[in-house]
Amino acid sequence: MINSSLQKLQSLLLEIESNITNKNIEDSNISKVTVGWHLDHSLKVFNVVCEVLAGSNPSEYKSKFNTTRWLIFILGSFPRGKAKAPKKVVSEKIIISDKDLHEQLEHAKTALSIIKTLDPHAYFKHHIFGNLSKKQTMRFLEIHTKHHLKIVQEILRSHPLK
Repeated sequence: MINSSLQKLQSLLLEIESNITNKNIEDSNISKVTVGWHLDHSLKVFNVVCEVLAGSNPSEYKSKFNTTRWLIFILGSFPRGKAKAPKKVVSEKIIISDKDLHEQLEHAKTALSIIKTLDPHAYFKHHIFGNLSKKQTMRFLEIHTKHHLKIVQEILRSHPLK
């Protein structure tokens, strides 16, 4: 199961990488921000979450049922425009550089290799979903990244030059 999740996350990172060249494309009918913003945000979340997961103390992990988490994890998607991301993972930059995206991407790839070595009870505390175990954290990262890549795909489909 963990290897399958790792493969899904690796695949999503490759999809982010393949869209860096489209970073300046936007469609205000679909999203207020550019493709680059969605890629940047996805990578910021990925890296911050992995950092917290790696720094957690597995012996302090406490599992508690969370209805919202259960529903989102079953559905495999977030409703669009309903949640507000913490400032730490929202870019203030208007122009997001290729260099920034590539650096974050490399950091994410390294983080992914670290995740597989972590204890199953390593955890990330999400502001809505509560404590997420390593397995749940990987599922969250998958759903979150897919959410933003779906928006990216919609923007690109609407763009006449793409």
